[in-house]
Amino acid sequence: MLKEIKNKIKQKPLSKPYGFIKKINPTNIIATGLNPSVGDIVEIKSNIPTLGMVTSVMENEFIITPFSFVEGMKIGDKVYINEEGMTVPVGEGLLGRVVDPFLRPIDGKGEIKYETKYPIIRKPISPLQRGVINEVFPTGVKAIDGLLTCGKGQKLGIFAGSGVGKSTLMSMIVRGSESDIKVIALIGERGREIPEFIEHNLKGDLTNTVIIVATSDDSALMRKYGAFSAMAVAEYFKDKNKDVLFLMDSVTRFAMAQREIGLAMGEPPTSKGYPPSSIMLLPQLMERAGKEKNKGSITAFFTVLVEGDDTSADPIADQARSILDGHILLDRELTDFGIYPPINILKSASRVMNNIVTPEHLQKAQKFKKLYALLKENEVLIRIGAYQKGTDPELDEAIAKKEAMEEFLKQPPTALFKFFETITLLKSVI
Repeated sequence: MLKEIKNKIKQKPLSKPYGFIKKINPTNIIATGLNPSVGDIVEIKSNIPTLGMVTSVMENEFIITPFSFVEGMKIGDKVYINEEGMTVPVGEGLLGRVVDPFLRPIDGKGEIKYETKYPIIRKPISPLQRGVINEVFPTGVKAIDGLLTCGKGQKLGIFAGSGVGKSTLMSMIVRGSESDIKVIALIGERGREIPEFIEHNLKGDLTNTVIIVATSDDSALMRKYGAFSAMAVAEYFKDKNKDVLFLMDSVTRFAMAQREIGLAMGEPPTSKGYPPSSIMLLPQLMERAGKEKNKGSITAFFTVLVEGDDTSADPIADQARSILDGHILLDRELTDFGIYPPINILKSASRVMNNIVTPEHLQKAQKFKKLYALLKENEVLIRIGAYQKGTDPELDEAIAKKEAMEEFLKQPPTALFKFFETITLLKSVI
């Protein structure tokens, strides 16, 4: 009997190994006494116990970036390695709920029943396991469905300056799409915008919807991993053969969170002060969306805040556009003409549209864009009366259809259109 007890004592350590905090900086903590790997999750036992991530390892010490702030921590606080690693609990109970990046409820509706745990960091779908995008994904927005048709499993970016209408367009896509599950990640938003988005934009309807929130007052690590947590939720439902709509607002604030972390770690700032890790992080998140063979799909819309409304001058917008399968540009000038949502169809593109729509639909969409481009090119001549009717038959056609085309591009936030209705309207215009 005594021998068995001795063997059990030998097999299990009597105390859990721990390290100590050695130095505290405004954005990270230096600790010693453990031998962790980069990416390990640690528990810090301080006045307010918190979690952190090991972001750098040296010979006798390691650096921790905390999920909260460093206030309340002191030299000598104990640090334990969390054996579960970076996983989050997921399950059907998340539907209809508003949660934080750890998927803990913040809506006051009680506890959530979880089913399993999913890793936050996961490899994207293998290229040869990706399904071919060959089905239309209706959004309920005429300008997108008719002229920038989206496919099931496609990744699209919504590029816009501040206050142009990203949130309104997002809400139209959420309410107009016919996806099984909707996962919305609100990263770095002002706290005031969260209830407004739910009540005004979504009309309080969270049916089959999960909202993951990391507000601007959260730590940089919470904002960064809020996006990865949301993608893990989408992957859970995709693995259950569901078609998931994933919306994230915004990629820019996600990249800014990584900029804070990277600069605190001593990374060199490059364009606009972003370290290399900010650029590297975008494909790690975005490539996890898509269509997988024998499973469901994740159709993703990522909003990108464009500084000064210039996409080419912003490194995050430029990098995002190169990774995504299409981009929707919202133009501030169109709002002056009362066109909402202000989608600039001439500067927007869907890279899979040619493969998923009928030849007739494609021909009508191309004709629409051509006539609209002619109007824009000759706008000044037409306004001052310098253009003589009969000089250019195509421009004459464009002028005749100007009102009908602008009406097609306009859509009130409350009005949503079925895909066949949009195609019928497009045919009637062209």
